[in-house]
Amino acid sequence: MVAAVPEEDWGRPAPCSEWTVRRVLNRARIDQQAYGLVLRAGRPGEDPFRLADALHGGPLAELDKVLDAVADACAGPPADAGSVPAPLGLLPLPPAAGAGALDAAVHAWDIAVATGRIRPLAPAPAAGLGPVADQLVPRLREYGVFAPALASDGPQGAAASLLAFLGRGPEWAPPTA
Repeated sequence: MVAAVPEEDWGRPAPCSEWTVRRVLNRARIDQQAYGLVLRAGRPGEDPFRLADALHGGPLAELDKVLDAVADACAGPPADAGSVPAPLGLLPLPPAAGAGALDAAVHAWDIAVATGRIRPLAPAPAAGLGPVADQLVPRLREYGVFAPALASDGPQGAAASLLAFLGRGPEWAPPTA
């Protein structure tokens, strides 16, 4: 998703109130970095609530560095590990892995809709991420990480339900000029 964003779109508004596409990517970068670092007993060197713009080397290049480091860290724990360190503390492996996937999926959706791209949150992955969101998002809301859940008007698919639970309007579109 990041590779498809033209330079002029990094300043566009995003579904997160008062955020730009660039700020969403900075948030996704620090979140993913945190998931990788805690697996190696580390912590990000910056405050995730006061994000610095660390995309000076180019958004794709900076994200690639983080994702390479996270992939290396994720190769460390055995697949049968009972629990692993996560930014929210020690978690069973499935929700710890799901937390990183949830973060990546929702921020990819944020970037996609903000830049007029195809919405990448498919029903099957959204359904799989729903239980992780149910388990972790209420704890994260205590830190102001997610907006309050949005009420729905009737039945919704898995992706729309997940986005609404995460405080995003499933039909959100960027403002027109």
